[in-house]
Amino acid sequence: MDKAFFLNDPDSPKPQWVSSKTPIDYEAAHRFMADEVVKIAAGQACERIWLLEHPPLYTAGISAKPADLIDAERFSVYKTDRGGQYTYHGPGQRVVYVMLDLNRRKKDVRAFVAALEAWIIEALWRFNIEGHIREGRVGVWVERKDKGLSPPPEDKIAALGIKLRHWVSFHGMSLNVEPDLTHFSGIVPCGITDHGVTSLVDLGLPVTMDEVDYALKLSFVEQFGAVETIDGDFRP
Repeated sequence: MDKAFFLNDPDSPKPQWVSSKTPIDYEAAHRFMADEVVKIAAGQACERIWLLEHPPLYTAGISAKPADLIDAERFSVYKTDRGGQYTYHGPGQRVVYVMLDLNRRKKDVRAFVAALEAWIIEALWRFNIEGHIREGRVGVWVERKDKGLSPPPEDKIAALGIKLRHWVSFHGMSLNVEPDLTHFSGIVPCGITDHGVTSLVDLGLPVTMDEVDYALKLSFVEQFGAVETIDGDFRP
């Protein structure tokens, strides 16, 4: 797919790039996104990319299966309207909520998801990590060549789940930087039992969240166009 497919019109307002420095309550984040979607669609708010962390929790997408919730008492569980199944969010994981207006870009859901995947993969390349998309497995995966097996097993490093309303996206993706990977054991992540999860630190890369955010921003600009960075601690 052409990298320019979803580039913003240079004469249009730039998406705001904001980040929260302390964990954000999931329900508060969801309420904010739902309100923003309406405003963005009506031309009353700018597009927004929101980087944050959540306290430890599980979310159930619209395809979640009850049997995939292994330990319902471990953390709070939230039903949500994004695509996908169960996933985990928590400290050490960079969550990125993507509120982009496809009315002003391209009304092509599959191409949009592919562009989001390409964004994550290109950000990983900046740390010399090769990410992969696999048929039938949502998210971004890495081959664990360090385990010395042939073929190498694959672990998920980033999850993806979006929702469109009035052709404005919300929800987004989560990239494992340094979360507690044992927290994933309370669910079957994304309904997949034959593969594990990993993180940048688990792969031997002791990167900071700031370094990850910088890589994400550079790669986002290539896929979607320039942003307006809003400094400070963003609170919904």
